[in-house]
Amino acid sequence: MVKFNAKVLKFEKNGEKSGWTYIEIPASQANKLKAGTKVSFRVKGTLDSYAFEKLALLPMGEGNFILPLNATIRKGIGKRLGDTVKVVMELDARALQLSADLLKCLKDDPDAMKYFKSLAPSHQAYFSKWIESAKTSATKTKRIVMTMTACAKKQSYSEMIRSSRELGR
Repeated sequence: MVKFNAKVLKFEKNGEKSGWTYIEIPASQANKLKAGTKVSFRVKGTLDSYAFEKLALLPMGEGNFILPLNATIRKGIGKRLGDTVKVVMELDARALQLSADLLKCLKDDPDAMKYFKSLAPSHQAYFSKWIESAKTSATKTKRIVMTMTACAKKQSYSEMIRSSRELGR
């Protein structure tokens, strides 16, 4: 477990991460969580008093990582750009549960399943979390269809989102 303070930061222009709000996890802290790793891994803990789990630390090179802060987290911690947050985190080694509904659909399309399984577990989780976060069954169905189409086209999650925005969905 690590404990430290971090400043809430935001990428201006940084490829697909442009506009992301995040905190930086220095290599010294990341090594205490998972020594020597250079790839994404999951953590759990608290930001101030806001509890989280199954969040991925993303590698940024030279051993440093970031923890993206989505709108739900930002609202939960009540912090803005430049504010400091108290970080307490540890490795979250639990296996990720993928959307059962998505897996059922993928079974019906072996090529889509093959592509989906070729993705890194963290990338499979992007699709799954997005599907499971739907508030209505209609939205969940739409997201499953979009995911199946993306897998058929061999698109990553971010490619799927970008192309759906371009189509105005």
